[in-house]
Amino acid sequence: MSIEETEALKIIEITPYRIESSYSDHRRPDNVQFSKNILDDLKRRDFTINAIAYDVESGAIIDPFFGVADLARGVIKTVGKAKERFFEDGLRILRAIRFHVELGFPLDPETEKSILENKDILKEVSRERIRDEFVKIMMSPNPSSGLMILKKLGLLLYIIPELEEGVGIEQNKAHAFDVWTHLLKTAQHSADKKYPLHVRLAALLHDISKPKTRRWDEEAKQWTFYGHEVVGSRVTKKILENLKFSRETIDQVVNLVRWHMFFSDTEKISLSAVRRLVANVGKENVWDLINLRGCDRIGTGRPKENPYRLRKYQAMIEEVMRDPISVSMLKIDGKKIMEILDISPGPKIGNILNSLLEEVLEDPSLNTEEYLEKRTMGLSKMSDKELKEFGDKGKIKKEKEEEKEIKEIRGKHHVK
Repeated sequence: MSIEETEALKIIEITPYRIESSYSDHRRPDNVQFSKNILDDLKRRDFTINAIAYDVESGAIIDPFFGVADLARGVIKTVGKAKERFFEDGLRILRAIRFHVELGFPLDPETEKSILENKDILKEVSRERIRDEFVKIMMSPNPSSGLMILKKLGLLLYIIPELEEGVGIEQNKAHAFDVWTHLLKTAQHSADKKYPLHVRLAALLHDISKPKTRRWDEEAKQWTFYGHEVVGSRVTKKILENLKFSRETIDQVVNLVRWHMFFSDTEKISLSAVRRLVANVGKENVWDLINLRGCDRIGTGRPKENPYRLRKYQAMIEEVMRDPISVSMLKIDGKKIMEILDISPGPKIGNILNSLLEEVLEDPSLNTEEYLEKRTMGLSKMSDKELKEFGDKGKIKKEKEEEKEIKEIRGKHHVK
């Protein structure tokens, strides 16, 4: 095996051949014995494509359950009787779905039928193990396909039963799909964009409480869902806690669900309102929120994830999050100036600070304690009139630099 091939392998598991007895808990064998016969080991495997061995000495492929053929035709099929394999380990039911979305292989009809008939085994599988398989489905290239087959086979009941409440729930005029389809399309777009797990989970759950909050508005002749983001954040918290997600993941997802309805008319929205949004969701989460909103748009059936309105928000968020051009940038403050000059608070302090800022904006290398303290002594010798004129010049320079930065930000997002 070459070095390149070795580096490409992520995990190598080494184990003796095993013979396993019955599985009374649908997870672990009651008894394990070691064997010298590879066939004993292969017959206890879950799916035929995982029951293939290679004899290093002879170069022969050992394939008693025709896994090579199943690989070639692309199908997920259990080794032997599906019911027996699923009763040995109930999690294999979800592993079948996971392989389906990761590999794009359909389920063998008999395997699918057995899942439908024996799905109650999942009641005896720990929430942590169910969570881990569900995460792999969500992190696959095609989570919507996995979610659809989970629903088809009645498996959502054991993972997130609340999702099924959205099936057939018609929305308002802004949406082309029912709640269930909308959530699937939103989650799928988050996967298409290769967003991290917490964004994908938020995409799937952001409208989880629309069925609970739906009301008919007789005047507008359409459905309303007031407060669904608030109710949804609470429901999301319970769902993720039930699946034993980490506190960090729960907090991230709940936060995104809670604040995903941040939109309003960009011609009326103020920078102070955008600052409040950033404060609510957190600087570290605000761009995830924007990404979630883009996915939400695609999930409604709209062709663009980044229309003018969303780009305008992005520009405003970047504007309020940037480091403002102000005297706070200086390596000196008013208290230090009063100490150096032995003077009381007054207009002179502000004029000196604005004068120093004008020089630093012109040449950032001057922003050192040593230079600014020395320059403060020089400026203090000016008359009040001269110092005010110099300070006003600094204010004008600051305003021009502010305008330049904001223009660049808006240009980047192609908004006014």
